[in-house]
Amino acid sequence: MSVQDTFMSHLVELRDRLLRAILAVVIIFLCLFAWARDIYNLLAQPMLAALPAGGQMIATDVVGVFLVPVKVTLMTAFLVALPYVLYQFWAFVAPGLYVHEKKLMVPLIFASTMLFLCGMAFAFFFVFPVVFDFMSRVAPQGVAWMTDIEKYWSFVITTFMAFGLTFEVPIAVILLVKMNVVSIAKLKEVRPYVVVGAFVVGAIFTPPDVISQLMLALPLWLLYELGILIAGLMIRPPNRALENLEK
Repeated sequence: MSVQDTFMSHLVELRDRLLRAILAVVIIFLCLFAWARDIYNLLAQPMLAALPAGGQMIATDVVGVFLVPVKVTLMTAFLVALPYVLYQFWAFVAPGLYVHEKKLMVPLIFASTMLFLCGMAFAFFFVFPVVFDFMSRVAPQGVAWMTDIEKYWSFVITTFMAFGLTFEVPIAVILLVKMNVVSIAKLKEVRPYVVVGAFVVGAIFTPPDVISQLMLALPLWLLYELGILIAGLMIRPPNRALENLEK
């Protein structure tokens, strides 16, 4: 088989696996569509609980009352289908990996998925109630504090991405160490800069209050430390074996 034929076969396989992944998301979305309003209400619960008595969310866009629940349901469908989507990705890249790379890839994919979902859960159950309660308290007297559902959705998806990626820090640290891009000693050396950077990121991706900034900055820093610890445990046995051989 020529190089061109091999390349085309890979493209065809990639197309097929992408179509399978998209089809899985679409099927789950169609199954959940009847409960789109209920799913949105669940996502909006932290905001609704923080609104003052008689407060409500509003929709300034004509089709917003339809599109926002649809977007929320589509996000939910993707999360439900995520294991199958990742399996399609794994099945495509696995034939080109070495045995030791396959052994590393599977736990990393699983761990990164779980960490991202944990980041979203942390934002939903801990960050949202604190942020929305703070906003309701600082609202000036006589101001009706409400939000448009489209803007709420934008805030939610941005926060989910920020905390989901923050919880991926241990995976990034481990990969950098395993690929010999950076040493553990160097990671420890730049720790002060990471701490400062964590608070900068917290200031950018959270509302301008100290509590919500700390709720992003502290996990980012602690997860960085966790990544250093796990990376050290992963590379320590080979180093000890090498030292014994040299003796």
